[in-house]
Amino acid sequence: MLPTGAHGTWPSPIDAALAASRDGRPEYVGTIGEEVWWTEPRPAEAGRRALVRRRADGSTDCVLPAPWNVRSRVIEYGGRPWVGAERAEGGPLVVFVDFADQRLYAHAPDGSGEPRPLTPVSSVGGGLRWVDPRIHLDRGEVWCVLEEFTGEGPTDLRRVIAAVPLDGSAADDRSAVRELTDDGHRFVTGPKLSPDGRRAAWIAWDHPRMPWDGTEVMLADVTDDGTFTDPRSFCGGPEESVPQIEWGTDGQLLFASDRSGWWNLYRADPDRGAVALRPREEEFSGPLWKIGLDWFQPLENGLIATVHGKGATTLGILDPRSGELVDVAGPWTEWAETLAVHGSRVVGIAASPYSAYEVVELDTRTGRTRVIGAPHEDAVDPAYCPRPEERTFTGPDGREIHAHLYPPRNPERTGPEGELPPYVIWAHGGPTGHAALVLDLEIAYFTSRGIGVAEVNYGGSTGYGRAYRNRLREQWGVVDVEDCAAVAEALAAEGTADRNRLAIRGGSAGGWTTAASLTGTDVYACGTIIYPILDLTGWGTDETHDFESQYLESLVGPLAEVPDRYRERSPISRTERLATPFLLLQGLDDPICPPIQCERFLAALDGRGIPHAYLTFEGEGHGFRRADTMIRALEAELSLYAQTFGIEHPDVPTVELKK
Repeated sequence: MLPTGAHGTWPSPIDAALAASRDGRPEYVGTIGEEVWWTEPRPAEAGRRALVRRRADGSTDCVLPAPWNVRSRVIEYGGRPWVGAERAEGGPLVVFVDFADQRLYAHAPDGSGEPRPLTPVSSVGGGLRWVDPRIHLDRGEVWCVLEEFTGEGPTDLRRVIAAVPLDGSAADDRSAVRELTDDGHRFVTGPKLSPDGRRAAWIAWDHPRMPWDGTEVMLADVTDDGTFTDPRSFCGGPEESVPQIEWGTDGQLLFASDRSGWWNLYRADPDRGAVALRPREEEFSGPLWKIGLDWFQPLENGLIATVHGKGATTLGILDPRSGELVDVAGPWTEWAETLAVHGSRVVGIAASPYSAYEVVELDTRTGRTRVIGAPHEDAVDPAYCPRPEERTFTGPDGREIHAHLYPPRNPERTGPEGELPPYVIWAHGGPTGHAALVLDLEIAYFTSRGIGVAEVNYGGSTGYGRAYRNRLREQWGVVDVEDCAAVAEALAAEGTADRNRLAIRGGSAGGWTTAASLTGTDVYACGTIIYPILDLTGWGTDETHDFESQYLESLVGPLAEVPDRYRERSPISRTERLATPFLLLQGLDDPICPPIQCERFLAALDGRGIPHAYLTFEGEGHGFRRADTMIRALEAELSLYAQTFGIEHPDVPTVELKK
């Protein structure tokens, strides 16, 4: 029989440093010949992204030493920052974006030289930025998306598809960059060239739509000299979201669309229209938060590798002729939005409730899978990690609310008889996003100490069809708040959680939901608000970046038509209703949710006597990446709960809650 201990006080080997060291996941997998490449987080190296290479013999190494940071800032969330090509001589050639100056660089890793710049630096606004590159060795160019600032404001910019010479002639000469499209669309993805080289396809959209609301697939003819001619809209529209396109080996265009209410796959002949390949109430794609995400890839034999599912996802192989879909075997329950193929091999990045994201290879000839990169290793005895449960709760008007429940778990302790554990409701970011059911040591940091966690995929989340996403249309700050509260209250009513020790936390849009919950309900005893939106009017005018500058048109309504709604829902306008302690965490270099929002919120709260702490972090943007930041933030969060719930925790520094 296990010894008892008050919930929240259990001893745990999962400290904040361990959780921080495992934060992040591999991204942007690709192949260069027989090699597999990807980017990988380095929290201990100032949060940079490393470019990792797995050679044909199975050896793995980091291609670029610190401080090289392979990460794009296009639309601030970035996207695919690198591409490689196999050359007849000299080994692979890699083109990548470095975060520090956002220039494109070319690098021959098997040579002796350093990376050489391909693009110039601009002193105007945010400068020149690049993303989603494609190498065309035969043309001596790399084609990609160019984001060019035309002024100092965050929305003073243009985006076009451009061709950059591989010989470096544009490194100091902006005029040597060849623009392939005009700036007729506000947002574009990188161009995909048809197998015969005669057509290019890309995705475009404009304000005020977000890419999960409506996009267009654009086609253009490509002349012998690489000029795009006769650009035209092929499919999509204001109410149809197409997040990915690919050319099949037969020259037909494959695309994902939610025209049926679900992101399904279609095959389109430009002369004959589109055919659904596997009509199903599942998602075969997702929200285009970054440029160059991949949920499916055609194989050379005509089959299609596709990530799909409802809520959780898996990897399947689809026969587009018969519609047969065969899923891979393995423990993984969540596949990231990145796939690469080479011959009969498919490479992706996957995780499960008991394993972190790792690079997985499928051999479609044998059906066998194996981990080939970033392999999961148990950092601690798995008995300290939670056993999550998928739950569906009932919200207002009888609507379904999907959530993941992580009960407290520790092999050394159990709670005293009759004592219910405290629970923290986690609100994910986006809000057009999704909380995946995967191993997360930040969650285990709390559950191993006796504090439960419930991640809520509130109305507006992806993974459950367009109707579920559209629940949040003009209802942000209402539906998300109600759904999180409904889950919290249900856990208390069923005897899972202590009603008097409920908390809520979230970052970005989740920070908004947390602040809106604390100023709009009396469900929670405290909350952790991380790089949040707190003032809709400010954020909806000039206090964020271009990509989301008109996002509130759909989430709240047009500002010119409903200004009172913006004020009434904003936490900054409801500080008189705030009665609980809170922790506010903010990166000082955040262009998406800038510190000014936090500063105004605290000024409006001044004199109210509400216990709180405000921690800021130099060098951090939107999303914490540095190990020391994450350690301090996680320990401060635990300290908030300990002080609010009356828990003794001498093993973490006490964060001072000022009034």
